[in-house]
Amino acid sequence: MKPVDLGAINPTAMIRPKRTITGISAILLPFKDNGDIDWPGLADHVRRTAEAGLTPAVNMDTGFANLISEDERQTVLRATRCALAGAEFVAGAFVADKPGDPFDADAYFRQIDSIQSQGGTPIIFQSYGLTRQDGADIIRAYEIVGEKTDKFIAFELGAMFAPFGAIYDLDTYCGMMGVANCVGAKHSSLNRQMEWERIALRDALRPDFKVFTGNDLAIDMVIYGSDYLLGLSTFAPDLFAQRDAMWLAGDTGFYELNDIIQYLGFLAFRPPVPAYKHSAAQFLKLRGWINADRTHCDSPTRPPRDVPILRDIAARMGVLLER
Repeated sequence: MKPVDLGAINPTAMIRPKRTITGISAILLPFKDNGDIDWPGLADHVRRTAEAGLTPAVNMDTGFANLISEDERQTVLRATRCALAGAEFVAGAFVADKPGDPFDADAYFRQIDSIQSQGGTPIIFQSYGLTRQDGADIIRAYEIVGEKTDKFIAFELGAMFAPFGAIYDLDTYCGMMGVANCVGAKHSSLNRQMEWERIALRDALRPDFKVFTGNDLAIDMVIYGSDYLLGLSTFAPDLFAQRDAMWLAGDTGFYELNDIIQYLGFLAFRPPVPAYKHSAAQFLKLRGWINADRTHCDSPTRPPRDVPILRDIAARMGVLLER
């Protein structure tokens, strides 16, 4: 790794006013009360997100990528392409494997091909075979992936989200950042210091590389130079877009709106963290954007007593609720 003085990081000095923030929103895959996927609800939410100015990301953790079937993942891709009519989107390239399995490049290639054939940009979900290698082999795996696509986004996923996830050491991250076709990486450690270190590395070594924060407990990381790929933004893509525009304009209202959204994030992303998807469904149903607050049957849920709290947060945000 090229020497970078990470001990000299001063977050206050890293603040970047009036910058354009790139926002990608992980789309909740909605379900009907009978447990079937709500395909019209998915299409509506994909369009709604794009119209707000955020790039939709499907087949992510928020879309239950590791729980739905391969046929369902492919249907999500086709539904997204149709809903967006050619507009940009990102999709998770998910490979299901088991502890001890080797890195399966061919399986990743199949996922990448299916995403690109629908016009999407692949984001490389981690797998046991990818993350359980040593650093040099992980870097080589991303180089192999890069040979099959013009551009892709990498992904560090903390183990609190999925058991196959891993946060790389900085030497490995630096090597991954050196893969030319890797245009950015989502970082989901929920740790500010780790993310500041990645921003500093990016600034020193490859300024065009995007550090996409996945820290739903610190969505203000955008003021330090991160962009974002968040699950929290699926609750309110309209308000995230409004917040981002405020930052670009130098509007101090950014801070108040950010605080209210963060309040929602603290509630939704409390343990067990994967239950945030049910919080999202509860909130989107309150907004009248989906018809049911059902989630995948293998995903943890929140208690009904959360709904009045979510309703209060929505009122603080000033959003319209289904009556």
